[in-house]
Amino acid sequence: MTAWLFVALFATLILMLGIAYRPLGDYMAATFTTRKDLKVERGFYRLIGVDSRVDQSWPVYLRSVVAFSVLGVLLLYVLQRTQAVLPYSLGLAPVPEGLSFNTAISFVTNTNWQSYTPETTVGYTVQMAGLVVQNFLSAAVGLAIAITLVRGFAAHRSGTIGNFWVDITRATLRILLPLSIVFAVVLIVGGVIQNFNGFPTVHTLTGGTATIPGGPVASQEAIKLLGNNGGGFFNVNSAHPFENPTAWTNLVEIFLMLLIPFSLPRTFGKMVGDNRQGYAILGAMATIFVISLVALTLFELQGAGTATQAAGGALEGKEQRFGILGSTLFATTSTLTSTGAVNSMHDSFTPLGGMMTMLNMMTGEVAPGGIGAGLYGILMVAIISVFLAGLMVGRTPEYLGKKIGSREIKLASLYILMTPTLVLLGTGLSFAIPAIKDNIEKVSIFNPGQHGFSEVLYAFTSAANNNGSAFAGLSANTPWLNAALGATMFLGRFLPIVFVVALAGSLAAQDKVPATSGTLPTHRPLFVTFVVGVVIIVAALTYFPVLALGPLAEGLH
Repeated sequence: MTAWLFVALFATLILMLGIAYRPLGDYMAATFTTRKDLKVERGFYRLIGVDSRVDQSWPVYLRSVVAFSVLGVLLLYVLQRTQAVLPYSLGLAPVPEGLSFNTAISFVTNTNWQSYTPETTVGYTVQMAGLVVQNFLSAAVGLAIAITLVRGFAAHRSGTIGNFWVDITRATLRILLPLSIVFAVVLIVGGVIQNFNGFPTVHTLTGGTATIPGGPVASQEAIKLLGNNGGGFFNVNSAHPFENPTAWTNLVEIFLMLLIPFSLPRTFGKMVGDNRQGYAILGAMATIFVISLVALTLFELQGAGTATQAAGGALEGKEQRFGILGSTLFATTSTLTSTGAVNSMHDSFTPLGGMMTMLNMMTGEVAPGGIGAGLYGILMVAIISVFLAGLMVGRTPEYLGKKIGSREIKLASLYILMTPTLVLLGTGLSFAIPAIKDNIEKVSIFNPGQHGFSEVLYAFTSAANNNGSAFAGLSANTPWLNAALGATMFLGRFLPIVFVVALAGSLAAQDKVPATSGTLPTHRPLFVTFVVGVVIIVAALTYFPVLALGPLAEGLH
């Protein structure tokens, strides 16, 4: 019975994504290739002094991304620090300096890591004017970066890769905002709340009182999932019945996380003029997704351990309205899409099940990955794959008619190595420096031993990959973790973007070379298998030693 329910649930999700794949992918391709501006867009361009017909070179595009994002961090920091004088503050005090710094970086980098209890820390104005605005803009930035890399493959001897201000405007107004409005209404119909009630006190049937939190939740929930942001309006995120009331809203929320990332391969194929290339990338993404989902589900259904078997399953930290299957599908989706939303507590998963959520992030979140980030991440892997294939047959590697030379492979390699470096460095420093180690073990970790190590490893993995989920047993609102995780989120977001944009510029400057009998076909199952193999082998070789100290040791104990 359980197996059939799982198959039915997964088949429904696949059907929904399959229906959306072509029309949404084609629409996004048209959005970023047309030269026609909407009237509201023309007004915005005049306001900021941008000529939408002028494209930018990659250094100018990159400077625009960084300047825009740094300004976003500053504005969000100020909003939090001045919260007490803002309307709809709910009487809450200003957010402390360290936490404001961490949260501002978190939401601007599309991480949405939350070292605080949202409903008792930030008021409605900060939620709407700060956090929700960044949910849109950070997602738009990720989408824009992916499009620049696709343009690099599609261009012929071009010195430009697009216009950043045009890209984020179109991503926000033409894609994210319309979809968010539609699905906010869907979630309201499903029971997600949308009000400005604050914290009303009600009388219970037993004669006592209870405080019921309110808020404009549905409007934030839609973009939180659609933009792969993940920050919850409430502390328990999508496990809260006001954010995710029923089994069918749970399916809708999973669909929203996957909708744009799984449709972007179609956009990629359309823009490079070969839809088969999009299907190949989609096939690689889907293969990794299914492998991860099956493994995580089996670990949780097995429920290794006396206590979980006596309880009838690994149900600690899971909502009964979702069960194990609804929880593992959600967890796989959120950790493979850099969303970070949770409908169950990953800290309560079985040791090997929790390891799978970490591994999902450690693979680079390319199956399908975050909005935009997943596509440009797996294209980097594809470049590495054609380079390795070229070494095997002794010829210069090519991908989509572009030669992969020393410059291109260096940029792709730096991209692949940057995130693991941040994860391992942050985790290592947390235990290598005596004063920090003492604070981590006495203040942050409530579960000492191997699981406590796993909690810290998960935190830096989540921050470096801009995911935002956590092993909830870790108290991260400390000076060290606020600063270290904030820096990790910032570097984990923008250093890879530097390499992607530089690579886009390098590819755009090239002319296309014709395919020959020695050219590796990159639209066939062999190439898909090769890409999947590279993803798994790179993650295994990089992270196996550190996993052996935490979740593997705990799970095999």
